[in-house]
Amino acid sequence: MKTREEALSYGLTFPYTYQEAPFHDPNWQLIRVKPSKKAFLWSYEKDGQICLNLKCDPEWRDFWRRTYDAVIPGYHQNKEHWNTVILDGSIPDDDVKRMIAESYDLVTDSPTKRIYEAVKRIPQGKVATYGQVAAMAGNPKMSRAVGNALHKNPDFENIPCYRVVNSKGELADEYVFGGAGVQEKLLEADGITVQNGKVDLGKFGIDLDAK
Repeated sequence: MKTREEALSYGLTFPYTYQEAPFHDPNWQLIRVKPSKKAFLWSYEKDGQICLNLKCDPEWRDFWRRTYDAVIPGYHQNKEHWNTVILDGSIPDDDVKRMIAESYDLVTDSPTKRIYEAVKRIPQGKVATYGQVAAMAGNPKMSRAVGNALHKNPDFENIPCYRVVNSKGELADEYVFGGAGVQEKLLEADGITVQNGKVDLGKFGIDLDAK
């Protein structure tokens, strides 16, 4: 990711977001969240390069700065809670997107964050449906939001979205971890039997009523 347009377009894929140039200066383009109007993505050109200011968890702030030379303390913002990401092509797109997603979650009471926490609670050897994850995240009606959130999963190692199946126990047709068949392999490594692209929910599904 090297252009402002790519970054802004990705920022606008998150729920309830909109773009604004609040300083009467087209160089500064922000992505905000409704209704709080909080900005989670600031974009601008500085020294000939496109930069993003992104909010960061202090636990991750220094990790990103150590990992990439193009991540530096936030320009013109609180350097404890904001990083500047220079889009010079040195940072993989997935990590830029992950930092944008983290910033979004930090400025919102995010259903996405609740969905990820729910998925983390699916134990090894079990699966949950999209509807069950939605219920665990506090709103049984947001099954579609679960699918959208898992498609943008920023932390595959700690958010086991391969343990989520549809209401019939069916796997995804083409899985995001590398294509068809990957989800099945990950589930089988968990000890879950997959037959004809389906999981027996009676045997392997979680029980939300269990104490």
